[in-house]
Amino acid sequence: MRPLVDRDWFAPVVAPAAVGLLLVGVWEICCRHFHVPVYLFPAPSDIAGSLLKDWPDLLHALGSTLKITFAAFALATVLGVATAFLFIQSRWIEMSLLPYAVLLQVTPIVAVAPLIIILVKNTPVALTTCATVIALFPIISNTTIGLRSVDPGLLSYFRMNKVGRAQTLWRLRVPSALPFFMAGLRISSGLALIGAVVAEFVAGTGGRSAGLAYEILQSGFQLDIPRMFAALLLITVTGIALFGVMVGLDKVLLGHWHESAMKTER
Repeated sequence: MRPLVDRDWFAPVVAPAAVGLLLVGVWEICCRHFHVPVYLFPAPSDIAGSLLKDWPDLLHALGSTLKITFAAFALATVLGVATAFLFIQSRWIEMSLLPYAVLLQVTPIVAVAPLIIILVKNTPVALTTCATVIALFPIISNTTIGLRSVDPGLLSYFRMNKVGRAQTLWRLRVPSALPFFMAGLRISSGLALIGAVVAEFVAGTGGRSAGLAYEILQSGFQLDIPRMFAALLLITVTGIALFGVMVGLDKVLLGHWHESAMKTER
């Protein structure tokens, strides 16, 4: 007999939502009971009111941040995949260039961003560059590992049949690397958003191109803490949405053939 509720999606959605509602309720009750000033720590109702009141400005700021995020994510994907394809051509190439890719990952973007913003006169390009630097390494690392994680038996079979390097790459290595590549995309999508926000904080850009980071800075200066939390909430929700899109894309591409995304019987 088929269950009334599909547990494959019901439990993962309802359980976190119930915990979230419980935490928000406790937050609201504590703020009202202890009379916490709004300028110190606003209640969820205050944040919701600010979100509704300032929605046009916050939505415009979100659009500016998303432009940088999507541009950085796309650029990181293209550069990351191209670099991974270059790495698997030769171990010498990988050993020579991998340390510099690691260097991009371990260098704090807060320390590098001011230099990038000074050198690159175009502010959107500078912000995109900063976000790309943050989002690049997971795609390089995961894709390279995936391209090398090929079944030895299949690789020997391809070599035995004298299949060329290009055909081996597209017919064997790329399908094997797809799950690793998708894992890299899930990580990099969130890092691109973080990079965009951090770059906006460092640049402090205002005007028509102001993003959510600028809204947070301005709200802090004006002690409009509910608006600050509302902007932070939009960043959080956007990050969750990006991760959800990547998970959905993973299911579409891998759900019918790879064990990491196939449904298992319980």
